[in-house]
Amino acid sequence: MTRIGIVGAGAAAAAAAYAIERRVEDAIAEITVLEKSGGVCGRAATRRRDEVTYDYGANYVKDDDERVTELLTERLGTDGLVDIVEPIWTFDSDGAVSEGRDADEHKWTYEDGLSGIATRLFAHTDATIRFETRVETIRRDESAEVWRLEDADGDRWGPFDAILVTPPAPQTASLLRAAEWDAANRSALVNAVDAVPYRTIWTGVFHYPFELERPYYALVNTDKAHEIGWIAREECKPGHVPDGESLVIVQANHGWSVDHFDDDPSTNLEHLARLTAELLDDERLLEPDWTDYQGWRYALPEAGVDRDPIRGAASAGLYCLGDWVAGEGRLHAALRNGLETGERVAETVP
Repeated sequence: MTRIGIVGAGAAAAAAAYAIERRVEDAIAEITVLEKSGGVCGRAATRRRDEVTYDYGANYVKDDDERVTELLTERLGTDGLVDIVEPIWTFDSDGAVSEGRDADEHKWTYEDGLSGIATRLFAHTDATIRFETRVETIRRDESAEVWRLEDADGDRWGPFDAILVTPPAPQTASLLRAAEWDAANRSALVNAVDAVPYRTIWTGVFHYPFELERPYYALVNTDKAHEIGWIAREECKPGHVPDGESLVIVQANHGWSVDHFDDDPSTNLEHLARLTAELLDDERLLEPDWTDYQGWRYALPEAGVDRDPIRGAASAGLYCLGDWVAGEGRLHAALRNGLETGERVAETVP
């Protein structure tokens, strides 16, 4: 039996586990997933409060990849899959709103939230997922040609014939830098992964006990000169917000998010609510009846990684995957990369 360890339970990890078990027959691959948080799907994250469901990281998955479209609409079934039909409009640094883009593309999520993608993928596997398990050490035993993992509590996992490392590039670089792995190409790998730039995003969530009527689902800042980068109306997602209510997701731009990442959350929320009220020209938005927030220090990769060191590590059974490996900070890219990586791993199973 081939033993496979996966660090992280995000979208790429779930797609890889799914692809491995689809390709490998007779259950001869044993998959163990170690996830630092209490849930799956990473930055494609969903929360619930009362009757409200909201995606507060990635907002939806696009239909920009045929394999991912087939995965969502055929292989996983369409139960609970919903399409956001309202368009995305734009705004500039002066707050001028204009009709925008993507009128014809699909923007998918689930009635139970975007994290349902990973939930459904893992449900098609026999993978064992260990939550609240933060991996801190990677070890390579060259004599036995296996990998072992150690978590923050000192518990050891393995041996594994292959490991898949899925956290954002800066966190993956830290793991690889501290790894007990004597390989000539490790420095090149660490340098390549560490060089991937990331966008930081501080997100505010604002709920209102009234319906906010607008002809668009979301607004995106096109000149990247406004303190807000993105505003989305969660009520445009069927099943997320009860009738007569509104929930607005506000993502600050990178510069503002970096400058205010560690500031008092209530102060940040008040500032973003004020900017939102000005942009949407609605003073009611100054007074939400409840709020939530999330700081994403490593929200989106701004560029891809040098693939040569990644390929070199794979020859030793260490695979890096995620949107930063795909070279595009989009959920469909992470899913595609997970599927492709899982298929490569499956080819090594005897």
